[in-house]
Amino acid sequence: MRIVVAEDLYLLREGMVRLIEAFGHEVVATAATGPETLEALRTHRPDVSVIDVRMPPTQSDEGLRAALAARAEVPGLPVLILSQHVEQLYARELLADGSGGVGYLLKESVFDADQFIGSLERVAAGGTAMDPAVIAKLLSGSAPDRGLGRLTEREYSVLGLMAEGLSNHAIARRLFLSEGAISKYTTSLFGKLGVTDDDDTNRRVRAVLTYLNKP
Repeated sequence: MRIVVAEDLYLLREGMVRLIEAFGHEVVATAATGPETLEALRTHRPDVSVIDVRMPPTQSDEGLRAALAARAEVPGLPVLILSQHVEQLYARELLADGSGGVGYLLKESVFDADQFIGSLERVAAGGTAMDPAVIAKLLSGSAPDRGLGRLTEREYSVLGLMAEGLSNHAIARRLFLSEGAISKYTTSLFGKLGVTDDDDTNRRVRAVLTYLNKP
């Protein structure tokens, strides 16, 4: 994969570059400010980018704004956002366009190499990768709607793990169920949510976005 790494902290940025390259991927550009990030995304159009939310010059949401601007110009451009803390508004803005190829992780996730690289690969493939803490924050205080109220408790649990980016095999292991059982739950919840596309990857993305984009 061709990857852009945007992070203003030098040690973390270089650490991510080395980690990514150790897994056989190519870092085509790095950036330390919001404007540099947007320029790198426009120039290289990477397979995926990993971007810090807060970057110079304002140290507010420069990284997120660069990611959103780039996705507006190149719809579906895959971006994985990193944040020190869960920012509910930022996560919702990232998900607002209703397409896949997005991820939102806490920075501590970088220290789990397999999880971090796996998240990058899922986002690059057009999927989602959401930190469990981000999901919990997004769901806090929200009543299920958009068809979610029709899901059983088990289907809701499966959809939540799907939102983290887990495959059916991984969900089965987490819930101590067979992969066949998980497949039945996913088929059922897709039907209840009105997600009928034959492309399974696309169906998963659409179901997850329905789950995470509740008002």
